[in-house]
Amino acid sequence: MIGGSELRKGVVIELNDKLYQVVEYQHIKMKRTALAKVKLRDIVGGHTIEQSFQSGDKFVRARLDYRPVQYIYQDGGLYYFMDQETFEQLPLGADALGDTVDYLKEGITLEMSSYKEKFIGIELPITVELEVTKTEPGFRGDTANAGTKPATLETGLSILVPLFVNEGDVIKVDTRTGSYLERVNVQP
Repeated sequence: MIGGSELRKGVVIELNDKLYQVVEYQHIKMKRTALAKVKLRDIVGGHTIEQSFQSGDKFVRARLDYRPVQYIYQDGGLYYFMDQETFEQLPLGADALGDTVDYLKEGITLEMSSYKEKFIGIELPITVELEVTKTEPGFRGDTANAGTKPATLETGLSILVPLFVNEGDVIKVDTRTGSYLERVNVQP
């Protein structure tokens, strides 16, 4: 159990039989008491709520289990991961993975989180390197689109890239925002 004054960003708690992660925390000191104003993200549902708690309120701190998994392949609507410790194959549906599927590349190692043996989610790295499979050639002086053009990556994700990026180039993509970061290597 942890108190309302012990809540911090990143802490996972049980509230109303759901798991919430503290996204923002603000301590408000009043004349007679202190409040903790927090923004919570529902780990399973993904939506956020705002709540205020007294410093004396108690919560059950949820301890998530993390284990390394490797993405192996996709078959139909299932995505297969291999547990790096037990070598067991774990099939997960696209609905359970959400937007994570846009960044899954065969062989990538990820962290799978679970709570009381129940799957919670897949933790992506902050950046991934993906190959550009389709894009139009960029023309010098084409600034109507702020120097960017659409590109399709090997996973099927479409993003905007600078004009100098060509098909076959490998680029680094930010998984939090889905935006282009840099070109890693150039196809000769």
